[in-house]
Amino acid sequence: MATQATARRRFSFLQIAIALQTLTIFLQAVSAGLLLTSSYGEALHSAGARVMYGAAMLYLLAAVLAWKPGGGPSRPVWHASGFLVLASAQVLLGIAHVPSVHLPLGVLMFGLSVLALARR
Repeated sequence: MATQATARRRFSFLQIAIALQTLTIFLQAVSAGLLLTSSYGEALHSAGARVMYGAAMLYLLAAVLAWKPGGGPSRPVWHASGFLVLASAQVLLGIAHVPSVHLPLGVLMFGLSVLALARR
């Protein structure tokens, strides 16, 4: 019985925030495809950008909460802060309609988010 209880894995708030961020970036890629093929794609991509930015802020909040009160390492705070800077640049590039930088940055952000998720 004790082995079953220890085999269950609990996810931290930080892990959930990173997973949510990764999911929202993936959904942004899907909505970018819809942006090119459907009439409602622009509205969906625009709304998704707001959700993705909120997920990046949630990731930063979770990293700070894991660091300061929990006594954890400060490295996730730096990663989350850098990611929020990338998300800000991504939003600005999207508004400015600069797809030559916007698209590769989105791919980079997805890769970094998957990497952060795998490290947790």
